[in-house]
Amino acid sequence: MTGKASASARRTADALLEECGRTYAAEAGIRLRDTPQPLYQLLVLSHLLSARIRASVAVAAARALFAHGMRTPRRMADATWQQRVDALGEGGYRRYDERTSTQLGEGAHLVLDVWKGDLRRLRAEADGDTEALRRGLRRVPGIGPAGADIFVREVQGVWPETGFWVGAKGIQGAERFGLPTSAGRLSEVVRDRDRAAFAAALVRAALDREAAETVREAALARK
Repeated sequence: MTGKASASARRTADALLEECGRTYAAEAGIRLRDTPQPLYQLLVLSHLLSARIRASVAVAAARALFAHGMRTPRRMADATWQQRVDALGEGGYRRYDERTSTQLGEGAHLVLDVWKGDLRRLRAEADGDTEALRRGLRRVPGIGPAGADIFVREVQGVWPETGFWVGAKGIQGAERFGLPTSAGRLSEVVRDRDRAAFAAALVRAALDREAAETVREAALARK
């Protein structure tokens, strides 16, 4: 990048953070820390967000599950299938509610059986290898490549060994603004800003053309 292009990219990064820089975990009411409960809540949210459904609906469904007490793998596993379906429906997550309820129950049992309810054990198993972490996440029913991407993207603020992670959807957002599409070059653009929030902003811009236009206008106003 030339100096001029780099300055333009930094203005875009500032505008992205200002207009769209909120993680999905924060939107779902998760106070993300390196402790078992919020990490499990992020896993649930990643599962819901990875389906072909609006992100706002996935977030609302996660909030409904948590409001009904399903904030830990034990509470999720102990809830009935119907209780999970009802909570998902309350959040508007109706298209996949029955299958998702089953997967959430199975996933909660797996987290309890394999990692004793604590995803920090998975972190220890991965030992700084992000691909190993993603493979471990994909053991959970309902978590595929997209769900693993979402979890890693959102957790990078508390598990920095993942490196800067934007995922496939974040790369689409970067392309929309003519930003670099490699994590290394994007890392130069974001510098010491909140990387999880920046990655989430790229995703939001990829999903919402109106939000992307607002970012463009805000970036131009910074010239």
